[in-house]
Amino acid sequence: MKILGRLLLITMLGFQCNYAQKQCYSIVDTGVNEFYSDSSIIKKPNKNDKFYGQDAHYSGNQASYTNNGNKTITDNVTGLMWEQHMGEKITFNEAFEKAKNSNLGGYTDWRVPTIKELYSLIQFTGQVKGAHSIELFIDTDYFIQPLGNTSKNEREIDAQTWSSTEYVGRTMRNDETVFGVNFIDGRIKGYPKYNPRTKEPNMMYFRMVRGNTSYGKNNFIDNGDGTISDLSTGLTWQKADDGISRNWEESLAYAENLNLADKSDWRLPNAKELQSIVDYTRSLQTTNSPAINPIFVTSEIKDVNGNINYPFFWTSTTHKDGVNPYGSAVYFAFGEGQGKMRNKLMDVHGAGCQRSDPKSGNLNEYPQFFGPQGDVRYVYNYVRCVRTTN
Repeated sequence: MKILGRLLLITMLGFQCNYAQKQCYSIVDTGVNEFYSDSSIIKKPNKNDKFYGQDAHYSGNQASYTNNGNKTITDNVTGLMWEQHMGEKITFNEAFEKAKNSNLGGYTDWRVPTIKELYSLIQFTGQVKGAHSIELFIDTDYFIQPLGNTSKNEREIDAQTWSSTEYVGRTMRNDETVFGVNFIDGRIKGYPKYNPRTKEPNMMYFRMVRGNTSYGKNNFIDNGDGTISDLSTGLTWQKADDGISRNWEESLAYAENLNLADKSDWRLPNAKELQSIVDYTRSLQTTNSPAINPIFVTSEIKDVNGNINYPFFWTSTTHKDGVNPYGSAVYFAFGEGQGKMRNKLMDVHGAGCQRSDPKSGNLNEYPQFFGPQGDVRYVYNYVRCVRTTN
């Protein structure tokens, strides 16, 4: 009766945990339903075709929201309830005060979301071209998402949403850093808590959340056969990457052809699946490790200065940006998210950032540096395969 009562309560909140397996961390699908090569939209590839195994081949928990009519939105998949409209930009400390004092919708348990909670809202149906928005990376039928104010010399992409997750290391030149999601350009990066020049607190957007306090908490088990199961998400992972870097097409093929622990249904994870295993309490700077639970085994690489770092890992998700919007795919940096600024290599985005790399290129021409923060581009990244536990 007690278990039935708990299930009923959670179901009434729009979310149901599987208490037998403790699956309380349901990952919302990316929304991608188109198929891409390394340069264009293509028709759906068949098994053994080039580019088979990408995001749109695998359909997960489709996004489902309820507008509660009181300026709140319930995510029916995750059990999280969200503030519909963020209001004006505020400082990091002001965000916590706002949540503490809010009674939005008649609730008093609002909080600033973690980076994993916030990332649950991203949809990779969005598109951006440099600093200009084409389609937002969030469902605008339910959420009000402003652009940067160009009349105040902001770029359209200057509308980042901060989380409560502070980077355990430092970025740039020893800046205290907070992770945020940019729903205009479809990325996670670390943002300075204080303006490096004025030392005044930076002001950003925040979207309050409440409900399902289990979201984002992993429950890993080593199966003893080269795989790790996460009982929270219902996903099973390749314990150790194979130490080989590949372009995107090669990574898709490797995952589709992997036979591990007597299973052959492995795949390249989509962006939201891979983000689920990032451990934001760890970094090269603070724990001398990648940003992932040490139950996993992760290869070391050398950065362009010859120092130890950890790899970028590919996802199956295309990231539509730039002149050729189909030419890049999402990766996560499990080591430092490096860039070169003023000819100095530094951690500019933080371990656990999500960016994108070109899907293909001449191995001998990379790494390269791109954009105002000199993001390092490897193109040949690493793979950690996933499958749905059964």
